[in-house]
Amino acid sequence: MFFRNLTLFRFSAPVATDLDRLEEALPEHRLRPVGPMEMSTRGFISPLGRNEEALVHNVGRNTMVTVGSEDKLLPSAVVNDEIANRVQKIVDEEGRKVSGRERKRMKDDVMNELLPRAFVRTSRMSGYVDKKHGWLVLDTSSRKSAENTLSQVREALGSFPAVPLAPEESPRILMTHWVATGELPAGLVLGDECELRDPATASGAIARCRRQDLDTDEIREHLRTGKQVFQLGLVFDDRISFVLGEDLILRKIKFTDVVLDGQADSPESAAAEADANFALMALEYERLLGKLEEWFKLPRPE
Repeated sequence: MFFRNLTLFRFSAPVATDLDRLEEALPEHRLRPVGPMEMSTRGFISPLGRNEEALVHNVGRNTMVTVGSEDKLLPSAVVNDEIANRVQKIVDEEGRKVSGRERKRMKDDVMNELLPRAFVRTSRMSGYVDKKHGWLVLDTSSRKSAENTLSQVREALGSFPAVPLAPEESPRILMTHWVATGELPAGLVLGDECELRDPATASGAIARCRRQDLDTDEIREHLRTGKQVFQLGLVFDDRISFVLGEDLILRKIKFTDVVLDGQADSPESAAAEADANFALMALEYERLLGKLEEWFKLPRPE
């Protein structure tokens, strides 16, 4: 259940009160099976698992939701091969060229024939809202996937003005300063991963380091030549390790043994275990996100 990547949005205190409608709003937007002639469907599913009905799961002041999807797998190469076969058959049997308009009709016919037989891939993305502090936390490192999930919530509620983070401190400049000087905020230490780029040009030099000590002259030499830190491995309070991007997306999150040792040994049931893990995760992320807000000066919308 622990989220391994975090893409974050913020919302105001007045918006938080409107989130109490989630439980009554989501059932009308439940995921339905993809139809024979559809490429995909999106909708809400239970955060608690396949056989559960509840679309909202509350633990404390945090509310978890999950968006599911069903997508038809119909590779363009398969469609193009079938069209090519049909075109070649016309050339061989009728001795004429196939026009662009005829090719388009042919493609529509191929799609109509193949779509009902295509395999269906299911996927899910979970997220939760921290109504007290105004965070929407989504378990993905893909900005596009996060925006799609946010759109599902907006559609269900009619409106949900959550916005991307707007740091007053440049993450790239601040992370570069941390690595160059070794002066990190209290409780934060360097990990063993970073990505350095020359920001002057889109095709500038890139240096990627993994499983490497970042407090070295080699790394600082890259910085002296003009590179900046675009991604940086960090460890917070000996409890959470992660890679922070200049887009303020958190990737590769892992809880250390200090956190994991605090899990209940013998939960009463699977539901009790899920609740305990969600509560533990949300509490740890609340502390970390509070520090992100402080370090990068992340205003909460008014």
